[in-house]
Amino acid sequence: MSVVINSNSAASIAANNLAYSHAMLQDSLNKLSSGSKIVNPSDDAGGLAVSMKLTATSNRQTALQGNIGDSVSLLQTQDGALQVAGSILNRVSELETLYQDPTKNSSDLANYDDEFTQLQSELTSLTSQTFNGVSLFGSASTTVDVTDDLSSSTAVTLSGQALGTSASGVGSINASAVTSLSQLTITQITNAIQNVASMRAVNGAEQSRLSFASTLLTTNQTNLKSAISNINDVDVAQETTNLAKWNVLVQAGTSMLTQANQSAQIALKLITG
Repeated sequence: MSVVINSNSAASIAANNLAYSHAMLQDSLNKLSSGSKIVNPSDDAGGLAVSMKLTATSNRQTALQGNIGDSVSLLQTQDGALQVAGSILNRVSELETLYQDPTKNSSDLANYDDEFTQLQSELTSLTSQTFNGVSLFGSASTTVDVTDDLSSSTAVTLSGQALGTSASGVGSINASAVTSLSQLTITQITNAIQNVASMRAVNGAEQSRLSFASTLLTTNQTNLKSAISNINDVDVAQETTNLAKWNVLVQAGTSMLTQANQSAQIALKLITG
């Protein structure tokens, strides 16, 4: 091999190798310090795109979990009101039975009517109850999205509970229609009790479905997060091995570049004798 001054190919090769090893060392340090194996888009452009979409889906599912939780709270509040309505109707049925006792005088009957009137007012009050400004009772149904694509085909429909109507609620015994137990029939009371019982059954079924939908979302989120982790998260064991490798190569490259640069001294010695 020729001994020259102007060119030092050994030093150039050593410098290139050192630069590459140093860049890889920095990349390894960045990955370990961030915990992510995609520090720059160039690290895995396709993986970055997939992880962004999966992350957006996971975030939507988190929001859906909150929506479902709010809907369950609404249903629980609604059921609480229905439970009270049922208890009131049970008491009204007792009053109606007591009212038929032939041994009761007019004063006794008036006392029963007074309690009945108060219970009617409470029933009327229950029909106007709200949850965060949303009416608990009405004829209109609502839907709750339970999948991240917000598809109407998978949404859960919450039935409108028309508590104040005569046909399906307790309207047949409200204060405007009946002012005395003498005007009330046991059939009206038992029908109202059946209506409230049916509403509670529907309410329970809707809560049950929302609970299962929430469970499915939780399972999907767990799997999504695992998939995102496989794409984004750095394998610490593997990366620390790479770090040790590039660290050794940087040190070796630095040493070899120093020796390569000193090779020009041979030519100088030949010139100076």
